[in-house]
Amino acid sequence: MDTSLIFIVIAGIVLFFVFLYFVPINLWITAIFSGVKVGLFELVFMRIRKVPPRIIVESMITATKAGLEVTTNELETHYLAGGNVPNVIKALISADKANITLGFKQATAIDLAGRDVFEAVQISVNPKVITTPKVAAVAADGIQLIAIARVTVRANIQQLVGGAGEDTILARVGEGIVTSIGSAASHKNVLENPDKISKLVLQRGLDAGTAFEILSIDIADVDVGANIGAKLQTDQASADLKVAEAKAEERRAMAVAEEQEMKAKAQEARAKVIEAEAQVPQAIAESFRSGNLGVMDYYRMQNIQADTDMRDSISGSDKGSSSGKKPSGGKKNDDK
Repeated sequence: MDTSLIFIVIAGIVLFFVFLYFVPINLWITAIFSGVKVGLFELVFMRIRKVPPRIIVESMITATKAGLEVTTNELETHYLAGGNVPNVIKALISADKANITLGFKQATAIDLAGRDVFEAVQISVNPKVITTPKVAAVAADGIQLIAIARVTVRANIQQLVGGAGEDTILARVGEGIVTSIGSAASHKNVLENPDKISKLVLQRGLDAGTAFEILSIDIADVDVGANIGAKLQTDQASADLKVAEAKAEERRAMAVAEEQEMKAKAQEARAKVIEAEAQVPQAIAESFRSGNLGVMDYYRMQNIQADTDMRDSISGSDKGSSSGKKPSGGKKNDDK
C-alpha cells in the first residue's frame, strides 16, 4: 500500500511538471498583466509547433510596451523561417525612436537575408567609419604613393537586401584612390593637396548599388614609396644591354664560323694543289715513255728548277740583309 502511494505521488508530480511544460501558466499570467492578448491554448499550440513560447511572449511584451503593432502569428512565422525574433523587435524599436521608416516585413526580410538588422539601424543612426588598407599608386612622374583613407558610411535601409557590402565599398574607394593618384602630374601635387583625392573619389558615386551611403572620404595618411619610374627604366636598360650582348655574341659566333669555313676551304684548295703536284712526276714519266720528252730536256728542266730555287734562296737572303744583317761571304761573291 505504501509503495502504491509513493508511485502515485511521483506520477502526479511528473504529470504536474509535464502540464506546466505544455501549459505555461506563468507566461500567460505575465502576458495578461503586460497588456498582451494571448490565449492559454495558443501557448500550448506554440509548444506543440516547437516554438518557444517565452521568446514570442517576451517579444510581444517588448513590442507592445514600445507601441509597435505586431501579432503572435507574425512572430511565430518569422521564428519558424529561421529568423531572430528578439533582434527584429529591437531593430523596429530603434528605428521607431530614430524616426527611420522600417516596417515589420522589411525588417524580417533583412534578418532572413543574413544581415544584422539591429546593427544596420544603429549604423543608420550613428554612421560607421571604415578604414581602408594601404593603397599603393604611382603618379605620372613615376613616384609611388601609399595612401590610407577613412570612409564614413551610413546604412541604406532600403538597399540592405541585395545591396553590396563593405568589401565592395573598400574595393571601389581603393580603385578611386589609384585613379586619382595616377592622373596627377606629380606626386608633389598629391602631397600638397591630399583632399583632391577624396573630392575626386566622392564624385564617382561609389555607393551605387551598395547597402551603404558614403558620407565622406578622408585621407588619413600619404607616404612616399619607391621610385617606380626609375626602377622600370633601370630594368629596361638592363634588358636592352642583355639583348645587345646576345646580338654581339651572335655576330661573333657567325664570324668565328665564317673564319673556320674559310680555313676549311684553304685546306681543301691546298689538298687539290698537292694532288696536282703529285700528278707531275706521272706526267713526266708518261712523256718519257711516249717519246715526247728526252733526257736532255729533262736535265734542262732540272737546271731551270735548280736556278729557280737558287733565285728564291737569294731572294730570301736579301730580305734578311735588309733587316740590318749582311750575309757572310757576300763581298767575296761580289769580287768573283
